[in-house]
Amino acid sequence: MSRNTDETEMAKFSNIVFDFDGTLADTATEIVATMVRTFRDLGYPIPSEEAMRQTIGMRLSLALASLAGLDEAQTEEATAHYREIFMAEGIGRVKLFPGVAEGLRVHNSSGVRLAIATSRNSESLKEILQMNDVTECFETFVTNSDHLAPKPDPEMVKVLMERMCIKAEDTLVVGDTTFDIQMGNDAGCSTCAVTWGNHDRSMLESSFPTFIVNDFRELLKLVI
Repeated sequence: MSRNTDETEMAKFSNIVFDFDGTLADTATEIVATMVRTFRDLGYPIPSEEAMRQTIGMRLSLALASLAGLDEAQTEEATAHYREIFMAEGIGRVKLFPGVAEGLRVHNSSGVRLAIATSRNSESLKEILQMNDVTECFETFVTNSDHLAPKPDPEMVKVLMERMCIKAEDTLVVGDTTFDIQMGNDAGCSTCAVTWGNHDRSMLESSFPTFIVNDFRELLKLVI
């Protein structure tokens, strides 16, 4: 674990706002496979796997449009087709990263309040949480279905803080992409980048997270 200041002065946090894809859930394989299928079915060139992975965390419509240069009508069609495929075929294969479910329950039992800020829509988020038996770990969440400004805009975190009646100085935003870290920083929160997701360590460092962790268990040391 690393941080930008001395570990001996480490703060504790009473609230955590998590990103979902690449932070809590190992979704990259299914997301990329669904993107490939979507582009192929609709007759668009298929981008590289790396290019597709780098868009994970963005709003889906923006990711698809940027990858294939789609106009508004094409983006709407591609987004709907992607979601149809993912909900029918991909969602059942999504699992949480090792140690995540157990770690979430430890946070809960210690009185830490948990929330999610994700670019995923609410239908798929709810289903994945339920399949992995962690729905009750979270007090609330905001998703693409809430029609808020997309990451890295801080609106999602600000809405969560207002809804939960919590302060930025007591809140840690955790994510695997620069979008998440910039969102948390701009909301005035401390931030923690995780290295097991979709952006590598050098990319994450460029967004100036307060902390960087290599294992979900390290989060417990920041909070509990």
